[in-house]
Amino acid sequence: MTVDEVMNQLKALGSEKVRELNARAGAGDNQFGVKAGDLRVLAKQIKSDHELALALWKTGNSDARMLATLIIKPKLISADDLEQMVSDVPSTHLADWLIPYVVKVHLEKEALRQKWMTSTVPMLSRAGWSLTTERVVKNPEGLDLGALLTRIESEMAQAPELARWTMNYCLAEIGINHPQHRQRALDIGERLGVYRDFPTSKGCTSPFAPIWISEMVKRQG
Repeated sequence: MTVDEVMNQLKALGSEKVRELNARAGAGDNQFGVKAGDLRVLAKQIKSDHELALALWKTGNSDARMLATLIIKPKLISADDLEQMVSDVPSTHLADWLIPYVVKVHLEKEALRQKWMTSTVPMLSRAGWSLTTERVVKNPEGLDLGALLTRIESEMAQAPELARWTMNYCLAEIGINHPQHRQRALDIGERLGVYRDFPTSKGCTSPFAPIWISEMVKRQG
């Protein structure tokens, strides 16, 4: 399929209701409002197509870029190009597809994680903390969890919102998965109060770290 053919299909699949929902999530005006399920169906039809994915990404259209994350070949992207892609993401609406589907399967993600953890670019910092949280959960060997908690304690309250959310996620996962650091994680969360008053739907767990940690630990039995 060509870029024009894909863009025409995306336009036909778009809806005003989804556009409004996406806009509230930060997607901006350059979008058609395609449902996530429809994007996945289209991706299955196209299959992997790296060049098409790159071309779709260049359009700047949010739906096209989300589709691109599903058909791109991460192994063919250089670390520099991936960093540019992450930097170029305007909102979490798209980042929540790019990071798990592309960044987290990239061959150089560990080097990028270390680099991005010191970045002043909010979206890169957000991605760095997301990769660090993945290691906290899946591969903590070699991580200084105490140093991570110290950094979270000193930086999270003043961090840009994009980074603050994933820093808080990291704090919670340290408390959930590492009992020896749990009380300190709880104390940091309580003292900082980040997301203490975050509106939470019925049946969902609050992102306030002390509540989040306690609930997840309780579920572990």
